[in-house]
Amino acid sequence: LLLFAPKCNLAHCPNFGVHHKIYVTIFDKTDEQKRLIELLTEWGFIQHGIKKTKTGDELVFVRNFAPIFVPANPKFSYPFISANQQIFLCPIYPEYHTELFPDSILTTESPINFQENQPHRNALSKVYISRSMNRNLSPSDVIIFYRTGGYHKSVVTTIGIVESVIDGLQSEDEFVLKCRKRSVFSDEELKKHWNYNIRNRPFIVNFLYVYSFPKRPNLAKLIELGVIDGVDSAPRGFEPISKEQFKLIIKESRSNEGIIVD
Repeated sequence: LLLFAPKCNLAHCPNFGVHHKIYVTIFDKTDEQKRLIELLTEWGFIQHGIKKTKTGDELVFVRNFAPIFVPANPKFSYPFISANQQIFLCPIYPEYHTELFPDSILTTESPINFQENQPHRNALSKVYISRSMNRNLSPSDVIIFYRTGGYHKSVVTTIGIVESVIDGLQSEDEFVLKCRKRSVFSDEELKKHWNYNIRNRPFIVNFLYVYSFPKRPNLAKLIELGVIDGVDSAPRGFEPISKEQFKLIIKESRSNEGIIVD
């Protein structure tokens, strides 16, 4: 299935937008098949009918891939995003960037270092932890990830879409449990993040990886475009940008504008 293939995000596929529906047939006899059916429905597939075969009845599932957007559940309209939602720049350190976004690898990095199969690399659903002053994110908001590195080496690379925000957790164990496997951090590293500042506990942003920019505008270009005011204004947390600034990034990065529905 294209939707779940780790290295074939639909927004990057050559025929994206050509076919508005995808059909899947599957038996529902084994636990593995039933789990796959749960996964299909989680991503917006609905049962369309039954296909009679010599080996039994197969369930037919269908999903609409027309350019629509479902704010209440972005998985149902993935990989489409809306520019009418809140849009944020979000920093990520170089040592974590490609570990979380292997499809956004830089030309200066070696793919050999990211070949090991890890859940947080392959999953479309990922976790970002933050102590940002701005915690006013909502489901379906857009995140532009900004790989830090200085005036010339800082670049925007990746689009994500918010699934949910979890704040106000009361215990270390709960925090670790909700981040495990979809975060770049080990359990021990998560515990350190939780206890780093007891007056400002981290919160969790569950998000979907959507798209890697073909071209990555750096901080110098973002300042030139007016997306960031200056070097001292580079994002340190979730920094809101306007719809117009977002579209400047999309144009400058030579992105597939078909993923934006409005």
